Amino acid sequence: MPGDHLRARPNSARLLHGQIGDSYWDIAVRSPAARLQPYVHGDYVGYTEWSGTTNRRREFPGPFAVMVIEFGPPIRIFQAADRGRCSSHRGGFVGGLSDAFALCEHDGFQQGIQVNLTAIGARLLYGIPMSELSGRIVALRDVLPARHQTLGERLQDVADWDERFDLLDGALADCLTEARDRTRVVSWAVRRIEETGGVLELRGLARELGYSQKHVITLFRDHVGIPPKLLARIVRFNRLIQHLRHGGQGMWTDLALEFGYYDQAHLVRDVRQFTGVTPTKVRPLVTDLYGLLS
Repeated sequence: MPGDHLRARPNSARLLHGQIGDSYWDIAVRSPAARLQPYVHGDYVGYTEWSGTTNRRREFPGPFAVMVIEFGPPIRIFQAADRGRCSSHRGGFVGGLSDAFALCEHDGFQQGIQVNLTAIGARLLYGIPMSELSGRIVALRDVLPARHQTLGERLQDVADWDERFDLLDGALADCLTEARDRTRVVSWAVRRIEETGGVLELRGLARELGYSQKHVITLFRDHVGIPPKLLARIVRFNRLIQHLRHGGQGMWTDLALEFGYYDQAHLVRDVRQFTGVTPTKVRPLVTDLYGLLS
């Protein structure tokens, strides 16, 4: 693991430096402000990467909505559902929850900040039904309020990562302050799915909420972008990936039981759908520096 250099002031950015093959990384990691943490999945990740060749990386689906603010040349994104379709948006992009992997490619340099928003955080921040973003990549400028259209330029103009993260805290907090929170029911339901590791069935969830299964699905399509059953599958898959990412071992049969799959065949089907490869081939794909931070 690359060296971890911690600055003195509270909640300062952790600076990581590393090499993966012919790619060199500088990464800054910091947790969002306390008031934003319910809406952000994990830490802010600022990054700079240099590579001598075109670099392509496979990104797996997770239980969050991705926001990438790009300072350098825009990366190219190829979605698994449509190999011929390439998305590229100068200044950055956002993506809703999805059940498929994507291939991200750049020509040797990339720089920016990645923020993984909770589904509810993205719903409040963007102010649009998350079903409009499900499985899609759209330009960041198309979903941010007009007053924050230049957020990327303002972040790029600041040289210090802590100052950048402070500025990002302020912008996100400003957007969320104006949001009308009608998401309490779904927020609770998402937490229940995450707390159970994705093994909570829709029937039981609907019963706990006191709604019909159909109404719960409608609420999830609006506030999360995908049905609760699919979210539960992604949460379960993400727990498995995090286990492998942090050095966890185990036979696939045992891992299937540990993470709530019916059997090994069930685990294999989900892994192949979400990654495009077999479980055996997944192991080496989840151990790079960038993966450890996602």
